[in-house]
Amino acid sequence: MKLSTRARYGLKAMVDLALRYGGGMVSIATLANLQGISDAYLEQLIAALRKAGLVVSVRGAQGGYALSRPPEEINVDEVLQALEGSTAVMDCVGTKGNICDNACSCSARPLWLKLQNRIDEVLRNTTLADMAEDYKQQCIHMQNKQNPTEARG
Repeated sequence: MKLSTRARYGLKAMVDLALRYGGGMVSIATLANLQGISDAYLEQLIAALRKAGLVVSVRGAQGGYALSRPPEEINVDEVLQALEGSTAVMDCVGTKGNICDNACSCSARPLWLKLQNRIDEVLRNTTLADMAEDYKQQCIHMQNKQNPTEARG
């Protein structure tokens, strides 16, 4: 499974919203700056996430975007489904009801099914809160690697 830039940037924006959850609305300019992408491109991604009911928006000077539910209640699968439509490693094992004409003669299909099941499990069981916490830990780890004497105290 290879994720598009749409999925990668959209998921990262959702993690940024999770990190700021409860702190008010976040402007598109702030989110785009964090991602290093244009406001217009991020606006397209946020529109898909809003349509899926994952983010809410408020217009005006104090407006912006926020998660529609707590980060603990939004899983990665929901986000990727809104942005990609499918996370299937192969069309023949996707959730869209594609039936493979070669299923009986394809010796690799059982592997693709196992792989797809594991991917689906991880995506469903990983929340935005999990990703936000993992990101915080990653930042701490990277700071400690860059400043090893400060990390030792």
